Amino acid sequence: MHTEPEHDPAATGLAAALDIGGTKIAGALVDGTGRILVRARRPTPAREDAETVMGAVASVLDELAGSPLWGRVEAVGIGSAGPVDAAAGTVSPVNVPAWRGFPLVDRVRARVAGRPVCLVGDGVAMTAAEHWRGAARGYDDALCLVVSTGVGGGLVLGGRPHPGPTGNAGHIGHISVDLDGDPCPCGGRGCVERIASGPNIARRALAAGWRPGPDGDATAAGVAAAARAGDPAARGAYDRAARALAAGIAATATLLEVRIAVVGGGVAGAGEVLFAPLRRELRRYATLPFTRPLEVVPATTGTDAGLLGAAAAALDPRADRAPRA
Repeated sequence: MHTEPEHDPAATGLAAALDIGGTKIAGALVDGTGRILVRARRPTPAREDAETVMGAVASVLDELAGSPLWGRVEAVGIGSAGPVDAAAGTVSPVNVPAWRGFPLVDRVRARVAGRPVCLVGDGVAMTAAEHWRGAARGYDDALCLVVSTGVGGGLVLGGRPHPGPTGNAGHIGHISVDLDGDPCPCGGRGCVERIASGPNIARRALAAGWRPGPDGDATAAGVAAAARAGDPAARGAYDRAARALAAGIAATATLLEVRIAVVGGGVAGAGEVLFAPLRRELRRYATLPFTRPLEVVPATTGTDAGLLGAAAAALDPRADRAPRA
């Protein structure tokens, strides 16, 4: 457990936050201003059985509970890789095969002395974080995207995050932008994720003739480095990803009149390799007068987005923190 060096012990509104993904389970105690006061972390035993994965979650919670600040925790927020079903309190992360319909909210509630527990998907958590402390702060209507191994997202509508009935609203990665495109693992075809996720950017670049450099980096980060150096196949892969993202963002703006699109996740780390063609393509797709002012900006909450978003959900007095049958 790591305790941050600067915090106000008199601060109120403390939340325990969990950020659950395929590689790590992170936990934190977060105050009402968004300061992370205590941290804990375990690797996700993603290929193990369901109880082993839950054991890692329990270990993170136990470490947080060992803090002298634990007594001030009012609620617990969970941001999890999805799909999630916030109404039922269950999770089925694609990259944690043993968890299918796993009753995570019930299991966490049993370990936190009856404190309220709120579950959101990781895209919704990132959205809540960016609206609370990041680039979407001050916007009443926003779309936030996580572009990484997959492509997720979430919405802010009317000044507050809008997770939808099951917690999956805003999942832009599975909007189809190519009706005759490649089949997607979701069952659709030509989805944004199938074109713009990190593995699919790398797949496209390799198919077009790009080859990794001496460091052997065959990921989207390696493609981005090659694109900066002028490799045409690498630039083409990012241009195509940007076009898919622009089409999905424009469709969302047309439907919901969002005013800003905030893009985070590992692929966003490519910087202008991604954002320059994304802004250019967005001008081609967002053509109606009420969509033209749409801004596209990088996320600012970084790797803490999941924890901050889970805490924001937990501390929201309007949150639905109890699963329904």
